[in-house]
Amino acid sequence: MFVSFALCAQQTTFRIAVVKYGGGGDWYANPTSLPNLAKFCNKELRTNIQTSTVEVGSPDICNYAMLHLTGHGNVLFSNTEVQNLRAYLISGGFLHIDDNYGLDPAIRREMKKVFPELDFVELPASHEIYQKPFSFPKGLPKIHEHDNKPAQGFALVWQGRVVCFYSYESDLGDGWEDTAVHSDSEDTRLKAHRMGANIVSFMSTN
Repeated sequence: MFVSFALCAQQTTFRIAVVKYGGGGDWYANPTSLPNLAKFCNKELRTNIQTSTVEVGSPDICNYAMLHLTGHGNVLFSNTEVQNLRAYLISGGFLHIDDNYGLDPAIRREMKKVFPELDFVELPASHEIYQKPFSFPKGLPKIHEHDNKPAQGFALVWQGRVVCFYSYESDLGDGWEDTAVHSDSEDTRLKAHRMGANIVSFMSTN
């Protein structure tokens, strides 16, 4: 079973992993993103986050409080991986999916295998995940422009608990990357990191 990692004045230690998946998509996109988000959270939230990589079918995923999945292309889960990810999520785990552009059709198809009884629902701007520790009164911020579509935050809710948060048309990971990788302004990068911190904070108390 997983435990709740309540953020408080004392340092909180937990692990977050990038998900390695099959199907041909670049699961390894934005290699500096998660380490940079961890540094930001460790400074601003007094966490002690350790980052790593884990295969979606590995039993080791139970050692991580949160999984982060990103990429541009196809995602394909085997039956074993579907069962493993479902067991992780319903046992208390948390998955953040960040569409890096082009991921949407595949990830919706594959997550439907994991939770055939659930559909992604859009979270309103009033949802807790946008409120603390940083306020986003308009909801998920737009970080990287692709098709002039609004940024949207979707969730899979299992028995009243958000087990998966899906940031779509936002590209938070681009804003977390090293400054040399993208030409995003410091204000844009700060918004991305603050939203990432909100996700971590929400995961830790959800």
